[in-house]
Amino acid sequence: MSINQASFEEFRQRIKQLGQTVQPVEGLTDDERVKRAKQVFLTRIHSAMAVDMESCIHCGMCAEACHFYAQTKDPKYTPILKVDLLRRVYRRELGPQRWLYRLFTHDITAQELEEWQELVYDSCTECGRCSMICPMGINVSAMINVVRQGVAEAGFMPDELRAVEKEQKEHGTTFGVGPEQLTAALEKLAQSGIDIPINKDKADVMLLISGYGVNITEDALLATVKIMNHVGVSWTIRTDGYECAHFGMLSGREQTLRASTLRVINTAIACGAKTVVTAECGYGYTALRWEGARRYGKLLPFEVLAISEFMGRQLKAGKLRLKKMKKKSVTFHDPCKVGRIGGVLEEPRALLNALGMDFREMADPPQTNWCCGGGSGVFLINRATPLRQKAFESKRSAVVNTGADTVVVACDSCRMTFEIGKANAHWDMPIESLVVMVGESLAD
Repeated sequence: MSINQASFEEFRQRIKQLGQTVQPVEGLTDDERVKRAKQVFLTRIHSAMAVDMESCIHCGMCAEACHFYAQTKDPKYTPILKVDLLRRVYRRELGPQRWLYRLFTHDITAQELEEWQELVYDSCTECGRCSMICPMGINVSAMINVVRQGVAEAGFMPDELRAVEKEQKEHGTTFGVGPEQLTAALEKLAQSGIDIPINKDKADVMLLISGYGVNITEDALLATVKIMNHVGVSWTIRTDGYECAHFGMLSGREQTLRASTLRVINTAIACGAKTVVTAECGYGYTALRWEGARRYGKLLPFEVLAISEFMGRQLKAGKLRLKKMKKKSVTFHDPCKVGRIGGVLEEPRALLNALGMDFREMADPPQTNWCCGGGSGVFLINRATPLRQKAFESKRSAVVNTGADTVVVACDSCRMTFEIGKANAHWDMPIESLVVMVGESLAD
């Protein structure tokens, strides 16, 4: 199976109209916008971040690590420069030499906050490559996220992200998909004879999916259900807490992110889940595994695994039994949030080897692979399309150089970014989902 092309094309057209579904943020004076942004900055800056802002040696390595800079050579896309507004507020308000910086460093302005949209939204996927390569260990992408939050609070969030954030906040749906649509999709699968434990009161494993999985990457949903049944775990999908996609994270709105994260956490606790498995969604994994405990206020009483990580463990334990597929040459695109940041690198490769693939690694090590260019909501921002396509060329070149016949991905957003990118580049390259390949190769 492959991505539902009809639904995908409909989705692409919907993206083009997203910005028209919300009204501009009005009624805020420039002073109010600045005040809002600074309040976010001052609230989010912590000791480790302060050390990072004092540690930059201006070596420029983060620029070379950024796919937006690599393809344009425009210095404005240097990652560390994107945090300049945050750094100026820190130096003027919190830094040890704030009395001095106030003399010659001007305060941030509303005009700058508006201009910074392009730098923290359009030209940053928060992939973390700059942070990993930085010789001083500066977490650049985390600071860019804080700038994004400040820009959003000032009312300068891109309209497309504001539209999806507003929908999730007010309606609990993503792209029109909510509990009713999910239930209908699962019941349709059940009618074909597949057992789907919906809304079980108790289960060891709770599965999360994204709204995309209901009508665009429905092949991945079907495959995941088959895999769960195959390995014999006690599992469930709960319609009161299933959503992987957290558009509060992508848009920079903490309240929306907190609400969507706690909805999942509370649902998992209610059904006694020992493990929560996130579908092929890098940001769903990040929001829950690395930041969920902070929003919950204490350690999570369950383990969080990406689906590729879960399958890898089941394979190693002998519970996931696979048949060899028809051999073909493949390369694997590591989702930034799951691979580089989450460390889930060996499991996808073990699965591809178990499937009998002629696996071809890209030139860069998995930890520093190029981002596809669409993460962090960038693939939704219409004005960013030309720049995003340039960034995609870094990934496309890395794939072409392997000589592989197929690209395998393990993230819905990456999958759609590849599909959009290859269409724009007129690139004839099959894009396949890892979970779909596994689901189609289950041994009896």
